[in-house]
Amino acid sequence: MGFFEKLRSKLMKARKSFFEGLSQLLKGKRISKEVLEELEERLIAADVGYETTQYILEKLKQNQTNDAFSSLKEILVELLEGNNQVDVESNKPFVITIVGVNGTGKTTTAAKLAAYFQSLGKTVVLGAADTFRAAAIEQLKEWGNRIDCTVISHNEGADSAAVAFDTVNHAKAKFKDVAIIDTAGRLHTKKNLMEELRKVHRVLGKVVEKAPHEVLLVIDATTGQNGLVQAKIFKEMVDVTGVVVTKLDGTAKGGIALAIKKELGLSIKFIGIGEDMEDLKPFNAKEFVDALLD
Repeated sequence: MGFFEKLRSKLMKARKSFFEGLSQLLKGKRISKEVLEELEERLIAADVGYETTQYILEKLKQNQTNDAFSSLKEILVELLEGNNQVDVESNKPFVITIVGVNGTGKTTTAAKLAAYFQSLGKTVVLGAADTFRAAAIEQLKEWGNRIDCTVISHNEGADSAAVAFDTVNHAKAKFKDVAIIDTAGRLHTKKNLMEELRKVHRVLGKVVEKAPHEVLLVIDATTGQNGLVQAKIFKEMVDVTGVVVTKLDGTAKGGIALAIKKELGLSIKFIGIGEDMEDLKPFNAKEFVDALLD
């Protein structure tokens, strides 16, 4: 099964619960007040959010189309497109930090990203900078063994910036293409967490010019609008460059991706649809919309 077919299969719950019937509702039809009201209810229920839903409805009204379904798909693709790629060729080593709340799949995402870049022929090193959780360090080491990737780690409670420092120094010394650094996610101590992240980023910038080159925020799609709140907090505190949406295979409604892009201006870089290594892939706006609506 290809990734698109798997994505469509994983999004079946969302499609059946919130998007099924949109084709019948909109295809070959002009926009009416009744259609807009029905669509508004469905979009908000699917975690698209009020602000983004109103934007979509306004665009539909402006289009004056004879096929509202095709127009909706075009609007959603246009909304989600833009700077979705991670260009690891632009720097060597290319440094990525993974940020987000604990429980979103952050550590697993770091490992899967390493495996993805290795599949492209890149050499990768992982940094276990979530030193507040021994489990996170051990988990990343286990992943490193599975995918044959070096993991730089210190003991639990160590300075996370020191781990980041050692990781990028290893990448430079060994001429690695990519360094991926997992960070802590203790949102309940927001001020301390964000200061820790800023320190990590300052240290990285001193070792490798303009590092980190990507700051990827991991969002659990099943948390819905809470995910949007988390994204706002992280964007305020650190320079987030893109989002990885995980757990789209669960009870996720899918619409949170639209809200993140529209309300925060953050591009979706990768999506996760399962536990397998190959279940994390670069985001493709058209494929995502087709999987959700068709």
